[in-house]
Amino acid sequence: MAIVARWEWRTFGKGDFGAGEKMLRALPMDSNKKTDEEYILSKNSDENVKIRFDLVDVKSLQNVNSDNLEQWLPVLKTGFPISKDKIEELAKILKVTLPELSREEYTHDQFIDEVVKPCSDLELVRVKKNRDIYKIDGTTAEIAEADFNGVAWRTMCVEHEDPALIMKVVDKLGMKGVANMNYIQAMKKSVGMK
Repeated sequence: MAIVARWEWRTFGKGDFGAGEKMLRALPMDSNKKTDEEYILSKNSDENVKIRFDLVDVKSLQNVNSDNLEQWLPVLKTGFPISKDKIEELAKILKVTLPELSREEYTHDQFIDEVVKPCSDLELVRVKKNRDIYKIDGTTAEIAEADFNGVAWRTMCVEHEDPALIMKVVDKLGMKGVANMNYIQAMKKSVGMK
C-alpha cells in the first residue's frame, strides 16, 4: 500500500462536543480502538513520535493550510530491538543530541531508560486512548477519551486526504472556527512543556 499524507482537523476539551458529537454518535460506529501508547515529546520539535504495539511510529507535519488543517505523513516505523542507526535518525527528527549510544540495538526498556529519560530535551508521556471511529461523508471522524500521564482529555477529529472535504464535514458538525490542536500540542500543554 502506498503511504499517503492525510490532512487532519482535531480539537481537545474536557466536556461534550455538543451538536457535532450528537451527530457523530447518531451514526453507526465503524470501530472502537483502545490502546496504551507512549509518546516522546521534544522541546525542539513538534513531530509525532509514538510507541504503539511495540513499534516506534513517526509522523511528520508536512503542511498547514489556510484553514489551519495539518497534513501528516508517516516517515518511520520500526520495531524493537531498535538499531543504533534508527535511534540516530529519531534524534534528527526530534532535534536533540542524545547521550553516546553504547549498544548496537536497544530493547524497549533500554531505549526508554538509557536514551529517552537521560535526555533533558525529551519527555515520555504515557497515553491511554479509547477511540470511537465513524465514517461521515467519505471522511474518518473520531471521538476519543485520552489520558496523558493521568490528565484526562476528550478529543474529536476529522481526517482525509482532501482538506476541502474535511472542512465541509467540520462545518456540518458545527465545529467551524474551533481551533485545530494536534496530539503533540495537547500533550505539551498537559505536561507543561514549552
